[in-house]
Amino acid sequence: MGAMIDWSQRPTYSPEQLARYFDRIGLPQQYRESPVVQAGAAIGGHTALHFLRVLQRYQVAAVPFENLNLHYSAHRGISIDPQSLFDKIVDCNSERGGYCMENSGLFGTVLRSLGYEVTAVGGRVNEAAQPMSASKNWKGPKFDGWNHMVNIITIGEQKYLIDVGFGSNGPHQPVPLVPAYEFHNVGEQFGRLVYGPITQHTSKGQSLWQYEIRNGHGDWTPAYCFTETEFLPEDFTMINYYMSTSRESWFTFHVVCVRMLLDDEGENIVGDLTLFNDTLKRRLGATSEVLEKFSSEEERVVALEKLFKIHVSEADRDRIRHTIAEIL
Repeated sequence: MGAMIDWSQRPTYSPEQLARYFDRIGLPQQYRESPVVQAGAAIGGHTALHFLRVLQRYQVAAVPFENLNLHYSAHRGISIDPQSLFDKIVDCNSERGGYCMENSGLFGTVLRSLGYEVTAVGGRVNEAAQPMSASKNWKGPKFDGWNHMVNIITIGEQKYLIDVGFGSNGPHQPVPLVPAYEFHNVGEQFGRLVYGPITQHTSKGQSLWQYEIRNGHGDWTPAYCFTETEFLPEDFTMINYYMSTSRESWFTFHVVCVRMLLDDEGENIVGDLTLFNDTLKRRLGATSEVLEKFSSEEERVVALEKLFKIHVSEADRDRIRHTIAEIL
């Protein structure tokens, strides 16, 4: 009989690939000498948590949340295969990123390769957190179907939410799964986790974790909810297909590219650079300003090259012509 296949195994990256990933996110040498890199995250405790916090910070500052392949490519496809993600985000000569299943898929594989206990789970984004919520007067809290991916990392007895694929409103640090846990996110934004049923549940005995955000002293807004039940790669394949092809998915008709900004010491996330359709904004602390309003595709492509270091080839520039996302 042939050898049994262990379907629970997930791909990992080699030490050489991890070194290239550290180069890609600009991880300082002092962190590359962490015991986690040398001996693995199984050492646990504060050391594993501290390195996880550092790695997440540098990931979101280097790897943008973006959907450019859905608009500036011939295939308009998104692959979430771990090796394809590595080729696109790490080994490409352009500083590419991806949307949630790409960025969280890559980061989850990196963490698993370092010995962390990683569980990939699904989330439901609240309609009030969608980029078109204001124009459609979506107040929430109404959650979509499964359309988001996050990772849960277990260190010792404690589980942490890790999300590197929710743009500027995502939690940019490990968040312990503790009900009512509040934390400072960036600028005037704070986040918290609550645990309980969502409004669409008919059986109130069900509970989901809910990540909420607020700005200053405003009201808490549910951003998304998520489960602790593991999703299989096949589940994300189905979600990815819908999110990248359906005309009900905002990714298919809006262009977005978001990168978080680190302070000079690399110790804190202090803001973000956000390109959305024809507008480029920068947020530093509590101050947000419009840097540019694009009047042509050429201006948007130049901004991607100059500020995000993302090169869009001449051929790919033509792919957006005559689509709803083109700047006319």
